[in-house]
Amino acid sequence: MRRALLAAALCAAAMAAATSAPPARADPDDYVATPAIEYGERELEMFAGIATKGGQDRARASSLAFGYGVTQWWFTEVSARVNRFGGASTHFDAIEWENRFELTEPGEYPVDLGVLVEVERPQDRTEGYELRLGPLLQKDLGRVQANANLFLQRHYRAAGPAATELEYQWQLKYRWREAFEFGAQGFGGVGKWDRWDPGREQSHVLGPAAFGKLRLGGRNALVWNAAYLIKASSAAPDRTLRAQVEYEF
Repeated sequence: MRRALLAAALCAAAMAAATSAPPARADPDDYVATPAIEYGERELEMFAGIATKGGQDRARASSLAFGYGVTQWWFTEVSARVNRFGGASTHFDAIEWENRFELTEPGEYPVDLGVLVEVERPQDRTEGYELRLGPLLQKDLGRVQANANLFLQRHYRAAGPAATELEYQWQLKYRWREAFEFGAQGFGGVGKWDRWDPGREQSHVLGPAAFGKLRLGGRNALVWNAAYLIKASSAAPDRTLRAQVEYEF
């Protein structure tokens, strides 16, 4: 675990010190990542989202992914994303390779800890490669599961310069019944990690969320979550509707 933490810290330091990349952008199909990993589990996932803001084109994005629990502490997933803006046609946007590492056993410490490392290759080659890295935190508070994630995000080998940006995710889920749980989610970005944008230029959204899991026998299950997010800052979309559905087997 110490080696994994050291490697993540060194990678984060390298991102912060780098000097080239275009600015990060939020996607309406983004989702809250969690540190828990199930060894041997395979997943087919679909993510979708739509964001609207007055005076701007409506943004739609969706992704299809396949993931696998390679070990008891490593989950890897490859996904392809398409998007659409306003009345334009839907087009391919990017390929992503996500890796999650579980650094502590559930309940071993007061807070469960993991790390996410994601590499994206946009279709627009002028954007270079995108690296996203950060800790995944989870804590149980009675029947409430709380998650908080913090990411550094940056492009490399891009046509234009920019800085490493800081993003976050959070989630609260009340475990009512496995088939239906409820809570809230939030996503946002503050700009450069070491020099935050003015509040009016930051993007923050939050809102109610619902979750569920339908067991189909054996390891097979259908898992879903969805959220309706509203802006908490002037630069954010007015409304975002996002959903995630996965088939576990």
